[in-house]
Amino acid sequence: MEFEKKLKRLEDIVEKMESGDLSLDDSMKLFEEGVKMSRECQSQLTVAEEKVKLLLSIDADGKAVTRDFDPDDDSGEA
Repeated sequence: MEFEKKLKRLEDIVEKMESGDLSLDDSMKLFEEGVKMSRECQSQLTVAEEKVKLLLSIDADGKAVTRDFDPDDDSGEA
């Protein structure tokens, strides 16, 4: 699911839970789904942040430093 759709679903969940019209079971199901959506959104944001860091890297000579993005590489080296 796309990030924007997950975020919209998360907003819908929060709105429903804030209404106070849900049973405990329904609230718990929505809460679990909301936590899952939140974690997935955070993960996607982290990957996007790493891509931006790679795009903004500049060496000592002022030249752009580029390399292929590997989401599994957490070395932080450019």
